[in-house]
Amino acid sequence: MLKKIAIFFIVIIFSASADNLQKCKWDNKEGVPCVIINKTPNTSEFSELGVNKLVITKDEINNSGAVDVNDMLKLVSGLDVFQSGTKGQSTSIFTRGSESNHTLVMINGVAINDQSVTDGLHDFGQDFVQNIQQIEVYKGSSGAHFGPSAIAGAINFITAIDYTNSYSINGFSAKNNSLATNYTKITDNGWHLNLKASGTISETDSAVADGSEYDGSENIQLNLNAEKWINNDLKFKSTLYSRKTVADYDGSSSDEFGYVSNNRMHTLQTGLKHISKNTENNLIFHYHNYDREYENSGVLDEYDSESLVVKGEREIKSTSKLSFGYGTEYKYDWGAFENRGSYTASTKGHTKDFGIFGNAGYKFTERSILSIYGRSDDHNTTGRNETYKINFTKILDKFKIGLTHSTGLRNPTLYELYGSDNYGIGGNVNLKPEKSETNELSVKYQILENLSFNSTVYRAKVYDQIESNAAYSQHENELIDINQEGLENQLSFNGKNQSLSIFNVFSKSRKTNGQAQSRRPDLSYGANYSKKILWSSVGPFTINLNYKYTGKYIDWDGSANSRQKSTDIVDLSLKKNLFDNTFSLKLTNIFNERYEKPATYSQDGRQIRFGFTSAF
Repeated sequence: MLKKIAIFFIVIIFSASADNLQKCKWDNKEGVPCVIINKTPNTSEFSELGVNKLVITKDEINNSGAVDVNDMLKLVSGLDVFQSGTKGQSTSIFTRGSESNHTLVMINGVAINDQSVTDGLHDFGQDFVQNIQQIEVYKGSSGAHFGPSAIAGAINFITAIDYTNSYSINGFSAKNNSLATNYTKITDNGWHLNLKASGTISETDSAVADGSEYDGSENIQLNLNAEKWINNDLKFKSTLYSRKTVADYDGSSSDEFGYVSNNRMHTLQTGLKHISKNTENNLIFHYHNYDREYENSGVLDEYDSESLVVKGEREIKSTSKLSFGYGTEYKYDWGAFENRGSYTASTKGHTKDFGIFGNAGYKFTERSILSIYGRSDDHNTTGRNETYKINFTKILDKFKIGLTHSTGLRNPTLYELYGSDNYGIGGNVNLKPEKSETNELSVKYQILENLSFNSTVYRAKVYDQIESNAAYSQHENELIDINQEGLENQLSFNGKNQSLSIFNVFSKSRKTNGQAQSRRPDLSYGANYSKKILWSSVGPFTINLNYKYTGKYIDWDGSANSRQKSTDIVDLSLKKNLFDNTFSLKLTNIFNERYEKPATYSQDGRQIRFGFTSAF
């Protein structure tokens, strides 16, 4: 597989035009745009201030030496990453102690949920970073911005154009390496055309703890982007993203010879943006599908789903004090799966959701802004449900204070509505959506020009949880609620050639009967440090050091729920630019800590990864 990819890269590189791209221009209409500016859905000029948004740039991804998105997301405070083994294995993310299916995942602002998944969660183990230009993390209930399933927050993958033509190689063995290339051409008639392609293979330890065989994965990605300003006010944009991941899945904690998974996903987006002095209009057409197969000793399990989305939004700056926006979104999901092993299950059906949303931001003064966001979703089984968010932001000298109240919801999956299995669990078309209410207080103190302290305290309540009933006969809305509360602190320093962030998170997720939620550590803390070192003898190079402590948590160890050990993981990366080439060194899990996260699934020990990137 890698030989074919290597030949493909060589053809691309040597057939590419050697013309240099134009210099960076801020107007984003001619030449190379300087930055990716991505507006949060259902916001306008003033209401955007009320959004809790963390942006991970392409430079930060490159400097980290990350291979998959888990390498980046595990560094974000408030996100807990659990991967069932090595790279390519199934991965769940818990945001602020909520359920793993309460974090909505998107591409360019459009949800990419897989309707053939039984519980509606996104598998982050399939996502590798080579073709991703930017990652946006939204912590806190975001249903009013993005729609259903964003109870705990959202993660948005941006597949914009990369204007640095390059190819790269990194790894540490013949069975553990990545190849990637990027090429962009600006044509004479104003088209911006971009191709990204990559291939990654990984084979280290067994997925199960103390296993004797090696589990591997292969990932291939392709991303095509095209943009053009049709006239001074109208922009056309289209992106095609495709990925395929083949991985060895172990059957259980005691069965190493499980499944070979073949996970394919394809996305096509096309849109128009129209701008004028005080308005911006966006229209998006989106389609994606999943085609997953799991083979075990001749038995084939098949999972398929498709989604079609049409979304239009308008943003208006009415006066110097008021901005508002509104829009609508139609989403059609179809899905089916057939599990034919010793455990049999199946489902087939479709859902439709029609959303209407709006927002307004009002500046009482230059230092006081009130933002209101609302959305109404009409679902074909749960009916009409509303989500909203209210934020008030006040700036007092060096302090910035924000108060937020928000709601969220998650509609039932196709399996929860229509599914069946050989244990007798059946679907329930009368299910209500899961819902939430969240309150937040955030404070930012600008201690010095380049030193700041951020703190957020939150409390959330999730009710009408969808679970199988005590008799395991069908899914029902549970009467027991979940209470979540936490405190997130971060001290950030940004100097001329270095940056440092130190964070800690106190999080608590409990059912109202006092039962602790599994895989939710109550405490985590860490630090991320980056520095550009100037040495006259060897020239400048960049160092990145990341440390994260994850506290103890409850998890199923194969026989009972037990308390799992805490971990201290340290990663280090070095990067050196020389004659338009970049040489890198990445050391992960420096102290070779052996741990399971989740329980019974081993994680990689210390690895040393070398990299080379060349611009052309």
